Amino acid sequence: MFEWLIAPFNYAFMVRGLAAGIMVGILCSIIGCYVVLRSMAFLGDALAHAILPGVAIAYLLKGNLVIGALIAAVIVALGVGIFSRRGAIKEDTAIGIMFTAALALGVALISSIRTYAVDLSHILFGNMLGVSNADLWLIGGLGVAVLFAILIFYRPFLLISFDPIHAATLRLPVELLRTFMLILLSLTIVVSIQTVGVALAAAMLVTPAASAYLLTKRLPSMMLIAACIGAFSSLIGLYISFYAGIASGSAVVLTATFIFILTFLLAPQRGYLWAWLNLRRPRPLHETDTCD
Repeated sequence: MFEWLIAPFNYAFMVRGLAAGIMVGILCSIIGCYVVLRSMAFLGDALAHAILPGVAIAYLLKGNLVIGALIAAVIVALGVGIFSRRGAIKEDTAIGIMFTAALALGVALISSIRTYAVDLSHILFGNMLGVSNADLWLIGGLGVAVLFAILIFYRPFLLISFDPIHAATLRLPVELLRTFMLILLSLTIVVSIQTVGVALAAAMLVTPAASAYLLTKRLPSMMLIAACIGAFSSLIGLYISFYAGIASGSAVVLTATFIFILTFLLAPQRGYLWAWLNLRRPRPLHETDTCD
């Protein structure tokens, strides 16, 4: 059993993949708590696909794909913030406009690249086992920067997420903070593309956080539980990928989804099974009740 557990990590690429997966799992899960609480799952998916034009342009210019993705994600995040500023149009409408425009541009550019199916497949679907030392440093650096920003702006983010009107009365720059949160979300998606890819980045933002939401009512504990679920999903997913021979990003997301299903069924107070048992439990008779 011990040999079975350590066998995958006799390879350097597996160790790098595990380190990258755990970092991405923790980062996505923590900022994903804001995504779940603010019902921004569509935004996470939109930003994930909106990086395609940046990737395609970087590829055509023979530049760094991650830098291209980062620039595209930040531009889309800023665009959403500008278009929805002061309620000119609703945020979901601005997301839809920027998402579809960026996706269309990305598809147009990628379709002009004859070898895109091979060369860009790891951007679309991730490749934890192909993470290099340079990728690890980039993931670690951006991840620490995002987590530090979340720590510094924890209370303002909490206020604009739960009570934006009260935040405005406290003279907090609500629009600026909201745009800054979008930029942090964009950075997180860019960090995750190497491991789970564009197609699955939104899943790692939402699924561990949704599981944690069913287990606690406090944001700090929700972030902690979500981070543990994200890291655990990366570990188990990597084992599944190694021994079953399937894509690593897909294995990680499927593991996180399985944990969510278990949580949905078994979570205390909020779980489906808990609610079913409460419905079947006989209710005590009150003083006003009568019986034959």
